[in-house]
Amino acid sequence: MQMRPVKVWDFWIRLVHWAIVLLIGLSWWAMQTNRVQLHFLSGYTVLTLVLFRLGWGLIGSDTARFARFLRSPLAALRHVARLRRREPDTEIGHNAAGGWMVLVLLGLLLTQALTGLFADSGYGDYGPLAKRVSGATSDWLTGIHHRSFNLILAAAGLHVLAVLAYRVLKGQNLVRPMVTGMKPLPATAAAPRMGSPRLAAALLGAAALLVYGVSRLG
Repeated sequence: MQMRPVKVWDFWIRLVHWAIVLLIGLSWWAMQTNRVQLHFLSGYTVLTLVLFRLGWGLIGSDTARFARFLRSPLAALRHVARLRRREPDTEIGHNAAGGWMVLVLLGLLLTQALTGLFADSGYGDYGPLAKRVSGATSDWLTGIHHRSFNLILAAAGLHVLAVLAYRVLKGQNLVRPMVTGMKPLPATAAAPRMGSPRLAAALLGAAALLVYGVSRLG
């Protein structure tokens, strides 16, 4: 099969992906070393990126749009059933199973960031909205904030294992395209449309302004 390099991931998708990887580690380290303000800043950045990614999933590049890569759960199961079959990677964007993993991770990250706005560390540090709800509600959301982090680690671990499995069992490198944006595809495959950089920058700026406004409420 004749292959050619095709750009499948725009800069913005790659930015969100790798920045969140770093920020999750930073958030954990900041709390372990009692750098609470740094933890808050990291959380605000995660929330900004997740909100941007949700918006970009509606109006962004073809491979970023939820409508383009979310398929039925049955299609995802069928894809997983072929995991041991060694074959070239002809998916232009997320495969059927990967699309659902994206949705799960975004949901967990959004839950983590939003509950953090209401969290009480127990040591005099509060999220910006913690005092706008009752103490019981803040404690409940703080509990969810702690538990959702463990779920994020579990989902991220599953994601890494899946990437390794694709490399070992199917001979497919899923990491390189997420670094370079380019992927070898059949010569007959149509290149996906990339979204407007100006629109992406405006959307990211709007998300940042929204999160900044929320952060000042406390």
